[in-house]
Amino acid sequence: MNKNLIRRTAIVAAAGAASLVLAACGSSDDTSAGQSTPSAVSSAPAAQGQHNAADVAFAKGMIPHHRQAVEMADLAPTRAESAEAKKLADEIKKAQDPEIQTLSGWLTSWGEQVPAEGAMDHSAHGMAGMMTAEEMDKLKDSSGKAFDTAFMEMMIRHHEGAVAMAKTEKADGAFPDAQTMADAIIISQTAEITRMNSLLGKN
Repeated sequence: MNKNLIRRTAIVAAAGAASLVLAACGSSDDTSAGQSTPSAVSSAPAAQGQHNAADVAFAKGMIPHHRQAVEMADLAPTRAESAEAKKLADEIKKAQDPEIQTLSGWLTSWGEQVPAEGAMDHSAHGMAGMMTAEEMDKLKDSSGKAFDTAFMEMMIRHHEGAVAMAKTEKADGAFPDAQTMADAIIISQTAEITRMNSLLGKN
């Protein structure tokens, strides 16, 4: 009985404090900024946890996509000839490894399954920009200038696929952090595509 009374008193006190804060906001000035404060505050927690099927598809698709880019980048230190190709591969790995961890964390928190390491599910085979097993073998078997050219040509296609997936997330997703990551992918990978085209003499 006492516990209920204490809880009720705390709720009433909290509500009173909240109304005082809101009253203070409203009385300081009557501008639209003052009036919008309560709704902005109340909607923030809901927005942070809100996600939809497009967000899940983005995370589930981008994880194997990023893993393949990292696998390709891992070949560069021992096979690439140019310093530019090695530097690019290092930057790709440093950007995409942490994103894999973040995407996996989101899926876990949403109660979704993280794609298994090394397992390409059926949907991944037709995914935008993904290399086939034959293309990956060809890349592994090349070295020197031939590797540099093949690596950059494949990575351009790979990046174009990631940018397309990120644009779909921007259009259809709801999770704010996923939208932010999609923005970052579009900006960084579009810049890298330009850079690789330039190194290949295509600009």
